[in-house]
Amino acid sequence: MNQSKSYKKHGRIFLYKVMLLFMMLLPLQAFAQVTVTGTVTDSSNGESIIGATVKVKGSTSGVITDFDGNYSIEVGIGQTLEFSYIGYTSQVVKVSKAGRVDVRLSEDTSTLEQVVVVGYGTMKRSDLTGAVSSIDEKAIKQGVNTNIEQAMQGRVAGGGGISVQIRGVNSLSANEPLYIIDGIAVSGQTNGNSSALAALNPSDIVSLEVLKDASATAIYGSRASNGVVIITTKRGQEGKTQLSYSGSLTFEKIVDKSPAMSASDYITWRRWAKYNQDPNTYSPGDQPTEDQDKSFFDGDQTALANVLKGWSGGSWDGSKVTDTDWTDFVTQTGLTQEHTVSVRGGSKNVAGFASFGYLNNKGTQKGQNYERYNFAASADVQAKRWFKAGGSFNASYSVQKYGFSRTGQSSSSGPTDIYSAAKAILRYTLPYDNNGEIITMPGGSTTNTYTVIDEWKKSNDNRETFRALGSFYGQIDFGGIAEELAGMQYKIQFGPDFRYYRLGNFLDSSSATRAGSKNYARRNDERHFAWTLDNMLLYNKIFGDHSIGITLLQSASKSNTESSSMNEIGVTIPSFLWNNMGAIDITDSQYQAGMGTGLSEYSLESYMARVNYAFMDRYLLTASARWDGSSVLAQGNKWDFFPSMAIGWRMEQESWLRDLTWLDQLKLRLGVGVTGNAAVSPYGTLGVISSYWMPFSTGNSQIFVTNEPYYTSGSNSMPNKNLGWEKTTQWNFGIDFSFLKGRINGTLDLYTSQTKDLLLSMSVPALSGYPSMLANIGKTKNKGIEFTLNTIPVMFNDFVWNSNLNLAWQKDEIVELSNGKEDDINNAWFIGESIAVYYGFEADGIWQESDAAEMAL
Repeated sequence: MNQSKSYKKHGRIFLYKVMLLFMMLLPLQAFAQVTVTGTVTDSSNGESIIGATVKVKGSTSGVITDFDGNYSIEVGIGQTLEFSYIGYTSQVVKVSKAGRVDVRLSEDTSTLEQVVVVGYGTMKRSDLTGAVSSIDEKAIKQGVNTNIEQAMQGRVAGGGGISVQIRGVNSLSANEPLYIIDGIAVSGQTNGNSSALAALNPSDIVSLEVLKDASATAIYGSRASNGVVIITTKRGQEGKTQLSYSGSLTFEKIVDKSPAMSASDYITWRRWAKYNQDPNTYSPGDQPTEDQDKSFFDGDQTALANVLKGWSGGSWDGSKVTDTDWTDFVTQTGLTQEHTVSVRGGSKNVAGFASFGYLNNKGTQKGQNYERYNFAASADVQAKRWFKAGGSFNASYSVQKYGFSRTGQSSSSGPTDIYSAAKAILRYTLPYDNNGEIITMPGGSTTNTYTVIDEWKKSNDNRETFRALGSFYGQIDFGGIAEELAGMQYKIQFGPDFRYYRLGNFLDSSSATRAGSKNYARRNDERHFAWTLDNMLLYNKIFGDHSIGITLLQSASKSNTESSSMNEIGVTIPSFLWNNMGAIDITDSQYQAGMGTGLSEYSLESYMARVNYAFMDRYLLTASARWDGSSVLAQGNKWDFFPSMAIGWRMEQESWLRDLTWLDQLKLRLGVGVTGNAAVSPYGTLGVISSYWMPFSTGNSQIFVTNEPYYTSGSNSMPNKNLGWEKTTQWNFGIDFSFLKGRINGTLDLYTSQTKDLLLSMSVPALSGYPSMLANIGKTKNKGIEFTLNTIPVMFNDFVWNSNLNLAWQKDEIVELSNGKEDDINNAWFIGESIAVYYGFEADGIWQESDAAEMAL
């Protein structure tokens, strides 16, 4: 039950009780109590409805119909009875006297007639021929979802995880889905952290649809081989202005299930390691000596003193050694607070919506924090009977602080987050020496671990992102101009996407990871702007038993990204962080300053046609064809064709199934389609020349360096004039079912896909002067099963129990690689195996004491 509705309801109940108590004190009661009886039946077949709710509206009084559909209830004259049951439209009856009130409830077809957003339009759910999963506004609000990816977890069969994958993995180069926000395609993951969905406040989402099979996704052709996520945000609606607030407060703690050796256990383990290394010199681990321990744990006098505490009684007692859990120094209770204020309303011709959201997430690791501000607005204007225009705008500004950082560290190894760094420190060590000073390397230099004490204060990893997404449209209804053109519409839609991203790193010289070196600073900036322009012509018409829908599309998009980076060692004033770079003499080699800039552009042009046909609302057909041209592919191979077709059969509409009153829907679906992938970096097909600084020899094996800009030219990859699209063909068979007026419903899908012309880098002979070349080589295949089941096991009065279950099984396999049927060990790609496998040495076990003879060999 919606929380706000629950509060309102209980508030009304409280007022009602107060009023009833007050009225009881009056000479006459306002409501004379009478008994009303009757039967609740199905209007279509006259059968009794068992378990229907009969409730006095505005009160807590209510009953449930028995096995014959009968009820009896006490109600006041002038009060209203409300009759309801899942799968039926509720009815209300005002009571004027005692007696009998029989009610016939009509089926509620809203579930089957629910409108679902698909590519470039909407369809009734009952008319869908493709595999589409939906998450509505109510489901998105359940739980605490700081982003849309979290709302998808556990609700969409075949998808989930913060790195979203739909139906597993098909490609070796790209597996993120395509995101459509308010009808506009936007780029997904960037920089590993700036997702397109991060610009959206989950509270502003109306619905989220996931197009999974190729018959549904082929409408988007390129980039659709990994599925499509369509997000629709809130808009204004006719009615009174509504002001709403929602908020949440959440506490979090780290729960770590991985074991860690205690100080005493590690000391014993290390003794055994020394003994196994040289049994002739050292005693077994269960026969320790104090002198050997002084040798084993030398290098950190404070840690050694802690070990020797175990010998304070003359014999070894590991319980006397201080056991340091380093994670206690770096963890905290996480606190997330989220607030959203929105206003919504409108008239018949003008409607608007606006919201402001704030999120603050204090992480469970010290130094980590995420803060986000969201603003959204939309407006729709019916300027003429035949013309409508509007738009939506979503913007977000976020600051993410990672705290601990190893960027610019003195050593290239080690964990990248402070919790993992703390777990890597041996627990027999101590954080402070006898003088209270921080020990930089607990355990000594041989452990290669740095302290984590106060590192979140000395290390700053800060990212700021501003992103704005827009969707603006104008729509002409030709039926409003001429009656003979009814059903024909033209729509133009423009979507800009702007993003600014800044990363700042600073490690103070006092940081343990700098090991006494000068401080380090780095700054990266990126400005991204993209736009999409769609021109659509739509025609929908019903001719007797035939209904047809036609969509024609011309689309163009372009992306432009500028980037810059700089770093230096020895910032003169630490408080300046990364904001005063260049104040030092960057030509002095001791500062190791560096900088770089970049520009990247690409574009896409598309043409599409789709036909939706239904006969007698029973036999369904969807067919589409799309042509895409991408600038990142080679000349002559930029364009390709992506067709799809799907059929559906609504069996419940057949005469031989209509008499089954318990069957609401039984639909079979079969679809096939081709989608594309052009996950190639811009200019990747050109064999771009790169410059490298090179030292020169004098001829006598001596290297000399001058101030002259000596360099050599080379290329990262050989140009490929034949590089084209990676293509995936997928077949899907599905069943949609609904029983008992929607109390049991779900879907079952079986699919298989084949991907060919994989975009892979292959080695080429060194004589060519190039190390590798990007080419269309290799094949993969994928198959899986998805099952979704939604039930309402219990429903009475004010209590409804909803149960949702989704299961998915998926298996992908590599069929061919750049060398045909040969494995690619360097990339852990193996013929006949899954794309993502763990590759390494398989351990036969641990040497035991009984294996001593074998170990001696």
